[in-house]
Amino acid sequence: MERRNFLKATAAAGALGGMAGLAGPALSQGAAARTLRFVPQANLANFDPIWGTQYVVRNASAMVWDTLYGVDEKLAVQRQMVEGEEVSPDGLTWTIRLRPGLKFHDNEPVLAKDVVASITRWMPRDPMGQMLKVIQQELVAVDDRTLRWVLKKPYPKLTYALGKTNTPICFIMPERIAKTDSFTQISDYVGSGPFRFLRNEWVPGARAAFGKFDGYVPRQEPASWLAGGKRAMVDRIEWHVMPDPATASAALQNGEVDWWENPITDLIPTLKRSRNIAVDIADPLGNIGSFRMNHLTPPFSNLKARQAVLMAMSQEDYMRALVGDDNNLWRALPGYFTPGTPLYTEEGGEVLKGPRNLDAAKKLLAESGYSGQPVTCLVAQDQPITKSMGDVTADLLKRLGMNVDFVATDWGTVGQRRAMKNPVGQGGWSMFHSWHAGADCVNPAAYNAIRANGDGAWFGWPNIPIVEQAVAEWFDAPDLAAEKVVMGKLNRVALENVVYAPTGFFLGYQAWRRNVSGVVKGPLPFFWGVSKS
Repeated sequence: MERRNFLKATAAAGALGGMAGLAGPALSQGAAARTLRFVPQANLANFDPIWGTQYVVRNASAMVWDTLYGVDEKLAVQRQMVEGEEVSPDGLTWTIRLRPGLKFHDNEPVLAKDVVASITRWMPRDPMGQMLKVIQQELVAVDDRTLRWVLKKPYPKLTYALGKTNTPICFIMPERIAKTDSFTQISDYVGSGPFRFLRNEWVPGARAAFGKFDGYVPRQEPASWLAGGKRAMVDRIEWHVMPDPATASAALQNGEVDWWENPITDLIPTLKRSRNIAVDIADPLGNIGSFRMNHLTPPFSNLKARQAVLMAMSQEDYMRALVGDDNNLWRALPGYFTPGTPLYTEEGGEVLKGPRNLDAAKKLLAESGYSGQPVTCLVAQDQPITKSMGDVTADLLKRLGMNVDFVATDWGTVGQRRAMKNPVGQGGWSMFHSWHAGADCVNPAAYNAIRANGDGAWFGWPNIPIVEQAVAEWFDAPDLAAEKVVMGKLNRVALENVVYAPTGFFLGYQAWRRNVSGVVKGPLPFFWGVSKS
């Protein structure tokens, strides 16, 4: 039986037969209405939003920890934990004052010293944070609600850095937690957000749970993405990990779960036929697929080997594997930035256009010195996006003549292993697949995957000064017209040096029971304002 027919048949059978996998104590009607059951994109294998950059960790963390500022649905920055700020005329001194009444989940007040420690831990792991660290002269708590940040040069995008949706987000933690080294995972999850993490119920690979924090003080403004009044409308949120899409589909149809973050396109027709289920595009800004290569180890430490991949790869093959035959869900992407946004550019993108040239790519690979050494591909099988792209890559690299070491694993393991710089054969890796939310790719500011500053770069650690020069020029651009010129240059030099290989632009769905209200579109699931009847 073909895969798509098998999935549909399995989903239908599950819908008729019920799901034993969610067996547990019966809930009263009132308790059920106060509990939102959610199927996340992947397993919550670790829970430290600063140590790594996986979206699934970010999505859970956004419930548990709050931020000083927050980007709203218009991509504008709003105050969040901040009551107000003053900036000196020269732009070098920022005095930031916290809102009164802020509490952590242990009912201790949120103090300026907690904020200072949280910013300090976040900076080394984030591209914008790294820039701020270089120009920082002083970051101190003036009193319990006030901090002062003195810079050596102006940084106009400071509030954006502290409020962006891209990982790692500068979440505010108690000082004792935030003093953990940036490269060591935390084990204490006391937060500052509208939900508490119920650590005693966490079973990695199966479930996680979050409870409403009654001591949270929401802003008065309407909620909008990471900004505004984050009001918890349910008492409890349960995450149920379901790597098998047919199982998740059946559970949603049966009412055993309420909201599925990323249903695969094969099952969308089945879900749409159910009168009890709503289906919609999760985020109109979409996603950019990523074939991420390790610049530190052969073969992709050699530019010609990376260029061979670009020359041979077919974005249509990747996108068809992801979204099927619906042409409205994908488009070719000759570059790195989000289509339809003001700074979108295709400059230098010719290498990704037109017919693919496998013979020329093989020649280029031979010139790189590749001689049959294993190419270790980390491919998460519990994440439909990465699994689909990984299957295409395995075939592509084999047709190029590479010796493919296909490591079929889970997304949590990919998150752990991709942080290792060991040689291949000693726990290292050659490539992995990921994706980047379109909201994170509208410009270079929060786009960690476009950076090429060596050890400070995202996993793969490209060290390409000409790319970093273009990023710096964008930050210094005086107006939109100048920014557009620099964006063209950045797209071109990033492709010429293959920071990573973009596999295309695609849209994804989300689905929820119709008795759930308040679900919004965006780069992550926003749980505040979501209620259930």
